[in-house]
Amino acid sequence: MARGPRYRVKYRRRREGKTNYYKRYRMVLSKKLRLVARRTLRYIIAQITKFAPQGDFVLTSAHSIELKKLYGWKAATDNTPAAYLTGLLVGLRAREKGITEAILDIGLHRATKGARIFAVLKGALDAGLKIPHNPKILPSEDRIKGEHIAKWAKTLHEENPDFYMKHFSQYLKNELSPEELPKHFEEVKLKILEQYSHVLKEKTE
Repeated sequence: MARGPRYRVKYRRRREGKTNYYKRYRMVLSKKLRLVARRTLRYIIAQITKFAPQGDFVLTSAHSIELKKLYGWKAATDNTPAAYLTGLLVGLRAREKGITEAILDIGLHRATKGARIFAVLKGALDAGLKIPHNPKILPSEDRIKGEHIAKWAKTLHEENPDFYMKHFSQYLKNELSPEELPKHFEEVKLKILEQYSHVLKEKTE
């Protein structure tokens, strides 16, 4: 609703809560590639994008559903371990294309310490990308591995078996005990690192 003769209608994506144009403007001025990290109700999405007047170009990307399809991931595709692995995957793909630096674009997500969005950042950093950040914002190693999920699952199994079966039904359907999530995480991470071992070799040389 108009609020006077000088009222200016906001851009559509701002009205829809999809884009903060002030932040985007600042990032565009940097002329650097962006690591775009997004989270939906079920998935984690990471992209390396380049700005162009006609629209952003996606140079490489990773989607957490790929963890299931390509690497045998049996757990949820929207948790912290999945976010880290998605970030690791996009980071390695970026390195494979000769991309070494980027800035983080979290869109309208809140910058909450240890959030899944920053697990994506941690994965990209471990892949070798240089991204300005405050180390304090990153999730702990225990959360990245899913130790917090495994610990809670163990307690829940002892105290409320019915809710345990319901809450972790997808894990159990995929024949993964949630208590074994940290071990499973390491197995899937190793598969990703093995596939991109040539990139890691270049990184150390």
